[in-house]
Amino acid sequence: MKLNTATDNRIVMTLDAGGTNLKFSAIAGDKLLMDYIYVPTEADNLERCLGNIVKGFEQVKAKLPAPPVAISFAFPGPADYPAGIIGDLPNLPAFRGGIALGPMLEDKFKIPVFINNDGDLFVYGEAIAGYLPTVNAALEKAGSPKRYKNLFGVTLGTGFGAGIVRDGVLFLGDNICAGEGWLLRNKLDANANAEEGCSIRAVRRVFAAKTGIAFEQAPEPKVIFDIGMGKAPGNQAAAVEAFRQLGDVAGDAIAQAITLLDALVVVGGGVSGASPLFLQPLVDAMNDVYHKPEGDLRRLVQQAFNFEDPAQRAAFLKGDKRIITIPGTSRQIAYDPMPRTAVGMSRLGTSEAVAIGAYAFALAKLG
Repeated sequence: MKLNTATDNRIVMTLDAGGTNLKFSAIAGDKLLMDYIYVPTEADNLERCLGNIVKGFEQVKAKLPAPPVAISFAFPGPADYPAGIIGDLPNLPAFRGGIALGPMLEDKFKIPVFINNDGDLFVYGEAIAGYLPTVNAALEKAGSPKRYKNLFGVTLGTGFGAGIVRDGVLFLGDNICAGEGWLLRNKLDANANAEEGCSIRAVRRVFAAKTGIAFEQAPEPKVIFDIGMGKAPGNQAAAVEAFRQLGDVAGDAIAQAITLLDALVVVGGGVSGASPLFLQPLVDAMNDVYHKPEGDLRRLVQQAFNFEDPAQRAAFLKGDKRIITIPGTSRQIAYDPMPRTAVGMSRLGTSEAVAIGAYAFALAKLG
């Protein structure tokens, strides 16, 4: 039985953990109950970091109108998420040797604690209250018989996160390793993983190479985006190419996933604001072809559409709707034989999607 989280009044405290800041809040009924509370991560000191995590949740709890039923949040891996044990983290060097963060918080707050990967929770939130219901509502309004139940999502930022929602349920895999999109093959460098071609450092690396400067001198993606859009001085061609390559690598990686998953696609993360420069190259990569001696073969069975482009969105929503007659009867039925997917940007914002995903995950576990 699926929960209706939008009408549930139970309160869950949430956290989005980064290498610099810990971002706390609480949710009830898929709505944030307060402004985010920020506490420094103190990533290189375990005692201070754990103390700040407790402090942040204490500050949230003090502002709540009723007691929370659980804590549920995103935390970097590797980790044994069901056990609440965090492994050796590259961006949080204080975490070494296995840190039982979940059990520690359960002892402190006396409520269940659920920890998950931010990519998984991002997609879960967008499936519940963001992109997936937006697309289905648009299909209904357009008179299309087609509806989607599955969602694949990626976050583009420091890394290349990913997650899978299948028929409304977050798919984690037998080893909690499903959706490890960062380890898919890099289209432009077969010896590297996809993350090296579609992350913050990838954008800076390509821009540096195209402009002849050292990587350390390359600006952050926001500045490179402004250069590419002609809003800031600099090498515009290099900036456009940096984001084109990001889209090319990300699109090919997503195509690898969609070949197996057959789902809609949502994109979020810190680099997502640069979508005017990378989203169409991403979709183009998904619609690419394999070259065979007897002729080209489509990269995907499905046709991919850019949901943010008005013309492509209209074509996606229209599909190939037909009315056919059932043999031996006079009854007719609607039929849409066009296999297709649509790639769109986060409708909630990455942080809010993660929080809503964490909320839903906790309620699903509590029942």
